[in-house]
Amino acid sequence: MNTDTDTDTDTAVPNGPSGADGAARFVAAQTLLTLDARHPFAGKSLIDAQDMHRTVMSGFPGWVDDGSQDPRAQMGILSTWTVDLRQARLNLVVQSSLPADWSGIPRAALAERPEPLTIDRTFRVGDRVAFRTVVNPVRSIPPPPGSPRKARGTRVPHTRPEHVKGWFARRLQPSGEPATAPDGVTRIGADTDTDRLAVRMLPRASSPAPHKGLRIARAEIKGTLTVTDPKVFVAALTQGIGHARAYSCGLILVR
Repeated sequence: MNTDTDTDTDTAVPNGPSGADGAARFVAAQTLLTLDARHPFAGKSLIDAQDMHRTVMSGFPGWVDDGSQDPRAQMGILSTWTVDLRQARLNLVVQSSLPADWSGIPRAALAERPEPLTIDRTFRVGDRVAFRTVVNPVRSIPPPPGSPRKARGTRVPHTRPEHVKGWFARRLQPSGEPATAPDGVTRIGADTDTDRLAVRMLPRASSPAPHKGLRIARAEIKGTLTVTDPKVFVAALTQGIGHARAYSCGLILVR
């Protein structure tokens, strides 16, 4: 019995064809922030997942009202980061549907000036792209029998590379298959040979008080994708995949 019921219900599934020629256009703003990992501002972001979230969101002041529901999703904000311990560099990539303003970051915390980039790319069926993503690979165990009707299952992280490959494989979309898998999981509009994927388990992201218990499993996936449904693929690039997208998971970077 398959107990992995993580359906990613917060990701919209596009309907209808990609366009007259089967193509879909992806437009987004991306910024590479290179921070000095020894500076307290960057160091706090590495230690506390909530601080990393605040660092990412600090680039978008004034776009939505204070207290607005899910501002990250409204502004299409996704992020991912790596750290080079030898060079003491925190490399943070932030993607959004709106231009960012990083003037609020302490100048001394910046190892280099922010590098803004506008992405404007059209994808067609059969396009092959190299990709990298850091995901939160979890499965949901249903509540035990007798639980309240609206009780939620428990999310359990995958901790082995082969299980992460299985998690990702459920989101692949072979040619001719619909955007939603039979078990309800949202697909990504692309396919690949999972045997050729490189998977690396990463340290968990966590947050101390007042968010005790926040521990986010992370895994890096690299490989090559073949686009099978351009519109769905652009949706995956725009909205990200999986859970913990507010904590720098789910952004798919392609080249």
